[in-house]
Amino acid sequence: MVTLNRIYTRGGDKGETSLGDGRRVPKHATRVEAYGTVDEANAAIGLARLHAAEHPEADAMLARIQNDLFDLGADLCTPEDGRKSAGALRIVAAQVDRLEREIDAMNAKLAPLKSFILPGGTPLAATLHLARTVTRRAERLVTELAEAEPVNPEAVKYLNRLSDHLFVLSRHANDDGARDVLWVPGGNR
Repeated sequence: MVTLNRIYTRGGDKGETSLGDGRRVPKHATRVEAYGTVDEANAAIGLARLHAAEHPEADAMLARIQNDLFDLGADLCTPEDGRKSAGALRIVAAQVDRLEREIDAMNAKLAPLKSFILPGGTPLAATLHLARTVTRRAERLVTELAEAEPVNPEAVKYLNRLSDHLFVLSRHANDDGARDVLWVPGGNR
């Protein structure tokens, strides 16, 4: 476990931060942007969970996902080619597989889509859509990082599945799609 006795260290006062292997990098480095955006997605999921009281199964899934996102942050914080890469916490295929199983189970209850969905409906669904869009941004940053440095491929897969999971879960939260807000192409012309 991690023990934090001091919250501020002054170590970042000059615009740098430490990676998991101790290397100092600018706070705006792509790697830091990537795991920082994963943290932002986690916060958005925390906000969604405030609306999940009537959906205990959704809340349980979101709690597992929040923990996974801390695993993902640790994965991204410790470079694959860094001095502490051996034994580093990494996202594994089983975490991606669990998301797929949950997506399949939820999606089986939903009617096929006949239009794109606008973010909205219930408060839970709307906040899940927000978390989904932040997750997509995290995925874009992680794939950008992967073009420049080695990145755990399961980390990319996890983010890709997570955005799908949050989409399907938002439909589930909208009374299994009954309260989805559908896009009407050109509807305001």
